[in-house]
Amino acid sequence: MHNPIFLQTMLKAYKYRIYPSEEQKILINKSMGCVRYLYNKALDAKVKHYEKTGKSLSCFDLITGMLKEEKSKHEWLLEPYSQVLQMPFRNLDNAFNRFFHKQSKFPKFKSKHRTNSIQYPQHVKVDFKRSLIKLLKLEIL
Repeated sequence: MHNPIFLQTMLKAYKYRIYPSEEQKILINKSMGCVRYLYNKALDAKVKHYEKTGKSLSCFDLITGMLKEEKSKHEWLLEPYSQVLQMPFRNLDNAFNRFFHKQSKFPKFKSKHRTNSIQYPQHVKVDFKRSLIKLLKLEIL
């Protein structure tokens, strides 16, 4: 009888202090504002849709429907990297899953005055030799 082989994936996380230029700070703040706007808009849409139909909107529904619609309405949503704008829908979906599994409270609307963040799920390059982090549409020293 053969013993099963288990492959483990080691995930690494890095924490960096960055020193963005004024122009980069503006773009980062705009990106965080866009993410907050989309998260709040999606949370509102999910609650209203559930009250109306008794069914939930999926992450896919929100990304393909709402994100496309909002980008056509608001030109400022075209500035951040597109995958950054998909993350609030995924995060909201995870928040609802945690809520339904009784692991957390009902998702709350995001505030400008609390901790803000953005996520780059891929296409992040770190050049350790030059102390450079490259993110799409943004390059930080």
